[in-house]
Amino acid sequence: MRRYLTSLFFLLLFACSAMAQQDWIRTGTGLGVEKIRVSAPDFAAASTETQTAELLTAFNSTLWNDLEQAGIFEMVSKSFYPLGRFGSPADVRLEAWGNPPPNASMLAFGNLGVGGGQVAVQGWLYDVKNAQSPQVLGKQYRESASADNARAIAHRFANEIIFRLGGGIQGITESKIFFVSARAGSKEVWSMDYDGANQHAVTRMGSISLSPRISPDNSRLAFSSFARGGPNVMMWSMELGRLVSFPSFGGTNLSPAWSPDGTRLAFSSSRSGDPEIYTVDANGSGLKRITAYKGPDVSPVWNPKTGSQIAFVSGRTGLPQIYVMDSDGTNLQRLTDEGYAVSPSWSPNGQFLAFAWIRHYGPGAPGAQDIYIMDVASRQWVQLTHDGGRNDFPSWSPDGRHLVFQSDRAGGDQIWTMLADGSQQKRLTSDGKNSQPNWSFK
Repeated sequence: MRRYLTSLFFLLLFACSAMAQQDWIRTGTGLGVEKIRVSAPDFAAASTETQTAELLTAFNSTLWNDLEQAGIFEMVSKSFYPLGRFGSPADVRLEAWGNPPPNASMLAFGNLGVGGGQVAVQGWLYDVKNAQSPQVLGKQYRESASADNARAIAHRFANEIIFRLGGGIQGITESKIFFVSARAGSKEVWSMDYDGANQHAVTRMGSISLSPRISPDNSRLAFSSFARGGPNVMMWSMELGRLVSFPSFGGTNLSPAWSPDGTRLAFSSSRSGDPEIYTVDANGSGLKRITAYKGPDVSPVWNPKTGSQIAFVSGRTGLPQIYVMDSDGTNLQRLTDEGYAVSPSWSPNGQFLAFAWIRHYGPGAPGAQDIYIMDVASRQWVQLTHDGGRNDFPSWSPDGRHLVFQSDRAGGDQIWTMLADGSQQKRLTSDGKNSQPNWSFK
């Protein structure tokens, strides 16, 4: 299967030769490109304060996980590491890391100390194959001493490494995932770090909240709620921690989506009787209908690169299919032509759509609902999930190297992530039922 996926990706790349700098090439995800071998020994203790051990554990586990999940590194097993303390440049012998058994290309190391109520971290990244000038990165951090801040510092240091070694693309370690959770009784919007840590409720509507979509600047959260009658689009200020004014348009209003500049929203509304796609200014003014076909038009998503296209789902010909149109409703194109296709999500570079697809839909038909990626220009697609169950609601990470999605493969609906080639699938939630994830823009 891996060979099949790799072949498809090469076909896709061949068909899209003009996309010479696309994310697939830069990340190497799924292309068999050799990943950078990185060693990351545990940071050394630089103090004897009792809190030091706890913060070191939080820091070291977070840094390792961030680098392992980045998708561009091969983490060298710690069993290959030389013995010793590696808390400063004076502790490092390059040949011990650059030769077998570690045979690393890069070494991330440093120290962490606690004093005066603060945690201080020194971190370095060395190119161990470059004896003349090995230092690639040297950073110092200081925050109030807490496990959360130790994790935050590890995220920032990992982001620096990923940016330096990953083609200048910012890492995702400080990004957030918003989702719907019923774990507290009512369906509310929740938030968590990209790795599943720090899960907490955002809204407390005591009703049914759906389709959370965070704004490009992370300041506002648009979602649908039954709290005031039939589902309406509502707006939550992340800065104020409460609802802010947004008009009700009548009918059923679902699946809001932000334009990339944060000035407009697209959503589906049945205010005219048939679900159609509308756009509106972020303050609720300037309502404009952009589809007018019999049959439901739902789930709009704006091309985050150009803002000039909207992908959406339409049942105008029967079963739901994925369509693309210009943001004024013109130049309509149908992308899928079989089965049951829903939940489109644009890649950050605006070239790919991820979506959920039951290719062979109907009684007795083989197959399940899986996540696919389609190159919009060539219409070639790749299947990413194959593990059974119902997989839905894919959403791209801001670096274009990962996807978050919903799956019931292990029982009830939960949130999972994977690399954009379908590998490294990882479950993030386990408490109650969790669905409809949305990855922040940054």
